[in-house]
Amino acid sequence: MAARGDAVAFGSYGLKALENGWITSRQIEAGRVAIARKVRKFGRMWIRIFPDKAITQKPAETRMGKGKGAPEYWVCVVKPGRILFEIEGVSEELAAEAFRLCSHKLPIKTRMVARREAVA
Repeated sequence: MAARGDAVAFGSYGLKALENGWITSRQIEAGRVAIARKVRKFGRMWIRIFPDKAITQKPAETRMGKGKGAPEYWVCVVKPGRILFEIEGVSEELAAEAFRLCSHKLPIKTRMVARREAVA
């Protein structure tokens, strides 16, 4: 089940993307720090996304040609339904507050979701 990106797989609560977008490595780190400050030592956190796409840029005022530019930063391509972060070991109120602070650091709309219990 851990391979699917649209279900909470590791923790109790997750932060789900609601729209398409690119999330840079700096934005992922800012979100991680925001959650870690709120959760502290009580819970565990998982980052379910990784910036594996290099974005290149040519220097300013450079003539056309001469090949591709140097990598400037890295992004993760996110589609709706993707779980970005997960946490466990904290109350629902604390998880909601941590994800609210994290969502302010991200360029896309997000929503907190809870883990679905398995039906036997």
